[in-house]
Amino acid sequence: MITKKVYFAVATILGSLNSVAYAEEQASSEEDKEKKAEVIQVLGEGIDQQGLYVEKDASSATGLALSLRETPQAISIVTRAQMDDFALQNINDVLAVTGGVSVEKVETDRTYYSARGFDITNFEYDGVGTPFVYGNTYGDIDVAIYDRIEVIRGANGLMSGTGNPSATVNFVRKRPTEAFQASVAGSLGSWSNQRIEGDVSGSLNEEGSIRGRFVGAYQNKDSYLNRYSLEKSIYYGVLAFDLSEAATLTVGHAKQDNKPNSPMWGALTLNYTDGTQVDFDASRSTASDWSYWDNVSSRTFAELVYDLGHDWELVTTITERKDDSDSRLFYQYALGGLNDDNTGLYAYSSLYSFENDQLLADIALNGSFMLGGRDHLLSLGYNWSRSETDDLSVYGQDIGTPLPSFDDWNGDYPVPDFGPATGGSDFTDKINSFYAAARLSLAEDWALVTGARSTSLDSEGTNYGTPKEYRIDNEITPYAGLVYDLNDSMSVYGSYTKIFNPQREKDINGDRLDPVDGENYELGVKGEFFDKMLNASVAIFSTKQNNVAEFAGTNQQTGEDYFTAVDGVSSKGYELDIMGVVAEGLQVSGGFTHVDIEGPDGGDVRSFTPKNTLRLSGTYTLPEFEALRLGMNVRWQGDIYRNQGTASNGPNAGQPFTIEQDSYALVGLMASYEINDNLSATLNIDNVTDEKYLTSLYWEQGFYGAPRNYLLTLRWGM
Repeated sequence: MITKKVYFAVATILGSLNSVAYAEEQASSEEDKEKKAEVIQVLGEGIDQQGLYVEKDASSATGLALSLRETPQAISIVTRAQMDDFALQNINDVLAVTGGVSVEKVETDRTYYSARGFDITNFEYDGVGTPFVYGNTYGDIDVAIYDRIEVIRGANGLMSGTGNPSATVNFVRKRPTEAFQASVAGSLGSWSNQRIEGDVSGSLNEEGSIRGRFVGAYQNKDSYLNRYSLEKSIYYGVLAFDLSEAATLTVGHAKQDNKPNSPMWGALTLNYTDGTQVDFDASRSTASDWSYWDNVSSRTFAELVYDLGHDWELVTTITERKDDSDSRLFYQYALGGLNDDNTGLYAYSSLYSFENDQLLADIALNGSFMLGGRDHLLSLGYNWSRSETDDLSVYGQDIGTPLPSFDDWNGDYPVPDFGPATGGSDFTDKINSFYAAARLSLAEDWALVTGARSTSLDSEGTNYGTPKEYRIDNEITPYAGLVYDLNDSMSVYGSYTKIFNPQREKDINGDRLDPVDGENYELGVKGEFFDKMLNASVAIFSTKQNNVAEFAGTNQQTGEDYFTAVDGVSSKGYELDIMGVVAEGLQVSGGFTHVDIEGPDGGDVRSFTPKNTLRLSGTYTLPEFEALRLGMNVRWQGDIYRNQGTASNGPNAGQPFTIEQDSYALVGLMASYEINDNLSATLNIDNVTDEKYLTSLYWEQGFYGAPRNYLLTLRWGM
C-alpha cells in the first residue's frame, strides 16, 4: 500500500512542476512571454552541448506514434548521451542504472534481468520482438551500436507477443545520417581495461539518397576477479537507400565476438554446512586457468518503409540472428555447503557448444484516420519467427572429484578427459502473431489506447533426451489503456493487459513449464514540462499470476537448472520516474520502485529480488565554467535473501537457513572537460565507497561485484 508520505511527496513534486508549467502557459504580458522563450532557449542550448537525457516518443510500447505522456505504461529510456557520460559500455551497465530493473549477474558471462519482481524475457530491436531462447543473455553485450535503450515496464503483450508483467527491453540501433559526422574514443581504466571505438556516418552521394554508417569497437581487459579476462570486438554497418520519394530501404549487419578466459560457470558456494554464510574476498573465483566461453553473435536486417500517402506507411522488416557459443568450462559444487575448513567442493567439467539460428519477419501498416471529426491512430501487423537451437554438453570424466580446500584454489587444475557421456538439445520454435493497436480520440481530453495480439507457438525436438513437444494455438492477449489530459502538461492513465507468457524454464524432468497466465493493472500520472524537456511520472501496479517459474536447483547429471511452478502469485507496488532537464545545465534520469510479491499463503516469493530500488543519474554544467561538467549516479537496493536449505551440522542442524545481502548503494562519479570544440576528456569513478556486495541471489551460488574502479576516456568528434 502506498503510504501517505509517498502520496504527499508525489503530489508535491508533480504539483510543483505543474504549477511552473501552468504559470508559463498563463503568462499574459509580452515581458513574461519573452522570459519564457529565453528559459526554453537556454535549456535547449544546454541540451545540444551535453546531449539529451530525454526522448519524446514511445512507439515501441504500442507500435503507435505516441509521446511518453500519451502512452499508458511506465517507460524508462537510457540515451546515448547518458551512456557516454557514465561509460555504460554493455547492456548490464545500462540496465543497472535503469529505474525498476535488477541485473541478476549469476556468472561472469550469463545474466538474467528482472523488473517489478519478475524475469524480463521480452526483447526487441527497433520495436520488433526477438525471442531469447533461454530468457537470459550470454556474454558481454556491447551497446556501442545503439542510439538508446528503452524499457517499457509492465505487461506488453501488444508488441512483444507475451504479456509478461516485468518489462520489455527495446534496443534502438544507430541509423545513417545525411550530414557527415564522425567520432572516435579511447579509454584506459582499472585492471588494464583498454577500449577504442569509432562511429562515422553521412551521405554517400551528392543527392543524399544513399547514406551509410559504420560503428566499430574493440576492448581488452583483465578483471578484479582472479584469472578472468575478456577480449571483445564489435562492428556494425548500415546503409539507407531512398528508392523513390515514397520508399526507403535500410539494410544492416552487426557482429560481436566475445572471448573470455577463465570465466565462472556457476559461482561461489555461499554457505557452510552449519548454515552460516561465507565471506570471501571480492576477487575469489571458482574458474580454472584453462576454461573459456567464446560467444559470437550476429544480426542482419532489412527494413523497407513505404509511404502510402495520407499519413499511412507500410513497414516490412526481415531479420536473421545467429548465436554461437563454444566453451570449456569448470564448475565447483558442494553437497549442502562448505566444511568449516573450506573443503567439501567437487569438480564438474564440460565442453559445451550452443547454436541458435533465428529468422524473423514483421510487416506493419501504420497510419491515421478521421472518424467523428477526430484524428485516430491505427497499427495492424503480422509477425513470424523461426528459432532453431542445437546445444551439446560433453561431460568431463572428473565429475565428482573432491577438490582441495578453497583457500588453496588458484585455478591450477589438470584438464580432464571429456566423454563419452554427452547430453544436449535440438529443437525448433515457431511463432506466428497477428496484432492490432489503435489510439482512439474519444473526446478532446480523452483517448483510448487499445488492441490485441493473437499468438501461436509450435515447438518440437528433444531436450537432453526428453521429447520437446509444445503447442499453443491462437492465444489472444488483449490490451486497453485510457488516458485523460488534465491540462497541456499532465495526464492520468489506467491500463489493463492479460498475462500470457510461454515459459522456457523446465522442471526437474526436463519438461517445459506451462505458460504463466494472469492479469495486470496499472494506474498512473504523467507530466511533461519545460517545453517537453522534462518527463515525470508516478505509477501503481497490481498483478496476479499462476504457473510462475521459481528456481529449484541444478541437475547434477546435465548441469541444467530446473524450476517449479507456483500458483496464486500476486504482486503490487509503485514507481516514480523522472527524465530530462530540471534546471539550467542540470539533467537527471532515474526512478524509485517498490514491489511486494506474495505467494498463495501470503508469504514472500522471489525474495532474492529487492522490494525497493533507487536509480538516479545526473550531470551539471557549471554556468561560470561551461567546459566542465560534473555528474553522479546512485544505484541503491534494499536487502534481499534466499532460502538456501537445511543445515546438516552444528547447533542449527536440521533447521532451515537463509543467505542474505543487506541493502547497499553504489555511487559513481564523473567529470568531463571540453578541451576544445572537438576534443573532450571524461573521468569515471565507479563504486567510490568501495562497497562489497553479492551481485545476485538468483541462484544458490553467487559472486561479489567490482570494487572501486576508474576509467579515463578521450573523445574526438565532429
